[in-house]
Amino acid sequence: MLAMQASRLHHTSNLYFIEEQIRLAEALSRRAFVGKAFFCNSGTEANEAAIKLARRYQVVVRGQPKRTEIIAFENGFHGRTLGALSVTGQAKYREGFGPLLPDVRFIPFGDAEAVRKHVTERTAAVIAEPIQAEGGINLPPPGYLQELKRVCSERGALLILDEVQTGVGRTGTFYAFEREAMQPDIVTLAKGLAGGVPMGAMLATEAVADAFVPGTHASTFGGNPLASAAALYIQQVIDEQNLLARCHDSGSYLGLALSRLAERRRPKTRGARGRGLLQGLVLEGEAAPVVAKARERGLLLSVAGGNVVRFAPPLVVGRAEIDEAMAILDGVLSEV
Repeated sequence: MLAMQASRLHHTSNLYFIEEQIRLAEALSRRAFVGKAFFCNSGTEANEAAIKLARRYQVVVRGQPKRTEIIAFENGFHGRTLGALSVTGQAKYREGFGPLLPDVRFIPFGDAEAVRKHVTERTAAVIAEPIQAEGGINLPPPGYLQELKRVCSERGALLILDEVQTGVGRTGTFYAFEREAMQPDIVTLAKGLAGGVPMGAMLATEAVADAFVPGTHASTFGGNPLASAAALYIQQVIDEQNLLARCHDSGSYLGLALSRLAERRRPKTRGARGRGLLQGLVLEGEAAPVVAKARERGLLLSVAGGNVVRFAPPLVVGRAEIDEAMAILDGVLSEV
């Protein structure tokens, strides 16, 4: 597919209609979020676009120039460019890059009372991950996203959901927010969107998206024919191979296997948590030594939140691979 598209047209300016890009926008709007799409090259770019759109919507469309505050969450992660870094609630990523954007407030994740207290007439938007991946596979309490959306709507703030890590089927639904009876105003995607070809996307409801007019935001390479063709193919594969259901089933199997491993290896482990194929094994100590030893034995994992071993395998992973991974990890935990 990539070779075929590259032989036809791999890049042209966004001044012109790009057939593959239009088809991709239509395909994404047939999922659980109907809106307009802006395409870029990465998750951090998608979040930059979302922050800009939220502020412009409040100032230009609603005529509220004092609504500039962005509320973000402690332990959240949204990217490493300046705007996305400004709403990333982890000091280790922010250190040495100040001063960052003003008018950003961090509140505890999962605390509905903090949301009700801090979303005010000055709030342009709240940006959140449905599940904090980089921060430690932190899941909010049931109903939290619904309450977050309710408070934002009631007080005139926009809700941005960063689905860069949780989207495109990772948690067993195309968007993680589908498990809640709510919809954000803006949603961002990247990671698996184009199957490894650089691509990010920001989708917004039509009323919010119309705050952007030609010239207010742009990307030279975003949504180019090659990346758009790759993302379209991913949409096809998700449907034809029933990947969402497979991810849900494999994720349940992985989560159960991790819970059993955690119980067996106490007190070195505290438990397991996650959803779909985004899972974490919570350790009593640092996760880095465990991840390093697992890598030596052919198991690729990562660290989240310092003491959490993060699992984010391919959506096509099978039970045999999961069993093999558990055996390797069990052996590592017996030695550390």
